[in-house]
Amino acid sequence: MNFNIRGENIEVTEALRNYVEKKVTKLTKYFNETPNSDVHVNLKVNNSEQSIEVTIPMKGLLLRAEERHLDLYAAIDLVVEKLERQIRKHKTKVNRKFRAADNAKHMFTNGTEGISTQVLEEEDEELEIVREKRFDLKPMDAEEAIMQMDLLGHSFFVFSNAETSKTNVVYRRKDGKYGLIVPEEV
Repeated sequence: MNFNIRGENIEVTEALRNYVEKKVTKLTKYFNETPNSDVHVNLKVNNSEQSIEVTIPMKGLLLRAEERHLDLYAAIDLVVEKLERQIRKHKTKVNRKFRAADNAKHMFTNGTEGISTQVLEEEDEELEIVREKRFDLKPMDAEEAIMQMDLLGHSFFVFSNAETSKTNVVYRRKDGKYGLIVPEEV
């Protein structure tokens, strides 16, 4: 794993860098092979609140977690716990598909030692869709989509981009700014 650790309003000391690398590297116990990917870590300090974002893009899987806390080291621990939950959840889903297909190849190690059966059973539960909405995608630009989202009081809005004719999503970020999700060409 190659680490790219940045700090906003904070100097990334050697001790902080070592702590982040040590904690995030522990995630490799969930994989058969150590993932050869870049780990993007962004540390921020706003007033007294510390936050950390960790993004690990891998083939077929994107791990991303964000955590805020008064203590940066506690935030690092919490974000690693979130990433572990994501891996276990994805692993359960992948292994279920492999069992159904009777395929012996596994991306993840068994790695369930030390995890209570209650946690595994909770993660094994199916996700349930409780509501479905249907609507026409009106062609518009991102600015108009943001206005529509604000008028509806939603935190995201799906629309057809008038310039590209692709389905896009605008969303409100935690910092109050806006984001745009655009599909990549495959």
